[in-house]
Amino acid sequence: MSTEQTTDEAKLNEFMGRFVGDLGAALSAALVVIGDRLGLYRAMADSQPVNAEELARRTDTDARYVREWLCNQAAGGYVTYDAPSGSFSLSPEQSLALAQEGSPAFVPGAFQLATSLVKDEEKITRAFQTGAGVGWHEHHHDLFSGTERFFRPGYAANLITSWIPALDGVQTKLKAGALTADVGCGHGASTILMAQAFPNSEFVGFDYHEASIEHARNTASQAGLDGRVSFEVTPAKEYPGDGYDFVTMFDCLHDMGDPVGAAKHVRQTLDPNGTWMIVEPYAGDQLEDNLNPVGRVFYGASTLVCTPASRDQEVGLALGAQAGEARLREVVTEGGFTRFRRATETPFNLVLETRP
Repeated sequence: MSTEQTTDEAKLNEFMGRFVGDLGAALSAALVVIGDRLGLYRAMADSQPVNAEELARRTDTDARYVREWLCNQAAGGYVTYDAPSGSFSLSPEQSLALAQEGSPAFVPGAFQLATSLVKDEEKITRAFQTGAGVGWHEHHHDLFSGTERFFRPGYAANLITSWIPALDGVQTKLKAGALTADVGCGHGASTILMAQAFPNSEFVGFDYHEASIEHARNTASQAGLDGRVSFEVTPAKEYPGDGYDFVTMFDCLHDMGDPVGAAKHVRQTLDPNGTWMIVEPYAGDQLEDNLNPVGRVFYGASTLVCTPASRDQEVGLALGAQAGEARLREVVTEGGFTRFRRATETPFNLVLETRP
């Protein structure tokens, strides 16, 4: 028995238009990374018009390649083209997002992260077939620096001014002097931001990835934080010490194989009056809540990084990057905590306060 399907031409055209936009974005992702690495955006940061030949001279690159790159960037709205003069420029907004690392809108790190995952596609394909995991450490090296550069602007814009003040009594403790464990710290961006803001407190960053910890140590040393900030290689369920006044996990609880076990360890190492802050990707509790552009980004990252990372560890619970507040509450409660609330949020983050 056969069934005939009718095609709505308008809906098909709408889908094809979406496809063209997505394909252009996918191809352009590598070109954003190239522009970032070669300093093409930075050479245009002053927003003054420039042609391909001048930009090539400024960056010691080939003018023919640069022109083709500029045309792609102009077609995507990442660079502004002036037809009468044949010149290209960055608007102040484009410059803030593409040329000024450290700005709250800086985006090239996100593209560095994304293109690193494309390079790992074969590994993830095999994982689909076998059900095995792919450890964080097994990914292309651009993932580690791209992740830091992607998340750091958001942390810099919100952590000290908004997230910590939203917690009950934590800012006062940190100003007076507190002991903090930053678990799953990666390159240490969050650890260093907190240490710079609260000079009376001591901060220890923990991560199982040795290369990331080495990077964090070097960055902290360059920032003049030796003696007050330290970093150690250790899994989340085994970090040493106790009596911590403040424990933080930034965008990593859902990556863990045994997040309940990690929660239990936090409970054991936290001072009875201490606070555990969990920052997770923004998500609603139902799938339909997350079928939007932000959810698309996070489900993509979850499929390519977060779920494989969890599957590579013990238990392999695989919460995923869109677990949602209700599921996270279950994990935290099972780990022995009794108080849990959403302290604040951004369009990209849930900031959760947990206490014994």
